Amino acid sequence: MNPQERHLVLYDGLCGFCDRTVAFVLANDREENFHFAPLQSAVAQSILRQWPRDATTADTFYVVADYLSGSRRLLSKARAALFIASRIQGVWRWAAPLGILPDFVLNGAYDVVARHRYRMFGKYNSCQVPDPRHKARFIS
Repeated sequence: MNPQERHLVLYDGLCGFCDRTVAFVLANDREENFHFAPLQSAVAQSILRQWPRDATTADTFYVVADYLSGSRRLLSKARAALFIASRIQGVWRWAAPLGILPDFVLNGAYDVVARHRYRMFGKYNSCQVPDPRHKARFIS
């Protein structure tokens, strides 16, 4: 396992949209480079304090790129989503050119979805239990 190719997705474990996003990444990450931790976990909170970011608001999606290496970096919101899209199988790689757009445009669109995600996709009372075949990719 090359630590430079392992990435940690920090997501809102109560959000229906985030849950679907994690399921989508699991289905399309054939190389199993992505691991996951809900923002509500102690692991996510500990990691985000290193930058420092607040995991308690749970309104931002993060990717810790190369999280097992000494050169890890934190991506958030739309940049995190584009990072994932550029590294999974399928047509999603075509989203990479959107990366030329400035953050205020990308994150503006992200913030609209984030603001309405519970209403549009639902909210769970607790974090969902991962499918047993993917359990090793979740860090708690």
